[in-house]
Amino acid sequence: MNIYVGNLPYNLTDEELRAAFAAFGNVNSAKIIMDKYSGRSKGFGFVEMDNDAEAEEAIKKLDNSDMKGRNLRVNQAKPRADRPDRPDRPPRRESKY
Repeated sequence: MNIYVGNLPYNLTDEELRAAFAAFGNVNSAKIIMDKYSGRSKGFGFVEMDNDAEAEEAIKKLDNSDMKGRNLRVNQAKPRADRPDRPDRPPRRESKY
């Protein structure tokens, strides 16, 4: 099961996120999403667990729990909604320079 974890402390590492969920079972992956320009955490991440029962237990216990002074938001990850098509843009004008 893929789990969304929000409101993460900005200084949390992938390993610390993994350790928090490992108390409930086997964690396949734990990834904090980083801003591609600044390299800083965006404050959310995803954890993948094989066993759905263990994942549900982790969600139940960790949702709204405190981690480094922040209340976590933990729930089953939902597929990203399709982005609407962008209207056709007019062609770019060529520069005079």
